[in-house]
Amino acid sequence: MHDVLPRTLQLGQWITGLTLFLAITGCDNTTEVSREVSASAYTLSEAETKKGNVGLAAWGDQLEPGMKAIAVSRDLIKAGLTHQTEVRIDGLPGTYQVLDKMNKRWTDHIDILMDCLLYTSYAADDLPIVTLRWPPINT
Repeated sequence: MHDVLPRTLQLGQWITGLTLFLAITGCDNTTEVSREVSASAYTLSEAETKKGNVGLAAWGDQLEPGMKAIAVSRDLIKAGLTHQTEVRIDGLPGTYQVLDKMNKRWTDHIDILMDCLLYTSYAADDLPIVTLRWPPINT
């Protein structure tokens, strides 16, 4: 009986510690998915989009100047970056929405929609590798 009391206290302290840990870190499934991909930029010029339908994206969205949108390679769609998924791009402010698909020849690549004035400042660097973050797919 003498030895039981200290073990009970230790178990109680362990449970309290675990409860505190779960309260601080959370125990839900809201962790983000992240992935490093190569990136480039595009504008709404006819030379870079569909001829005759400037701004018409592959899923049918009409892209407009100032939108925070990206096109994704087809393998990223399978990884969870489906139509209208909101993503964060490390190093760029705000969130972007997946509104366009890239040609099948691309893998692990995004194209970031930019305004013409911003395009020149990013084109030289070509945003070689960026980290994307998005919510996991609900299963």
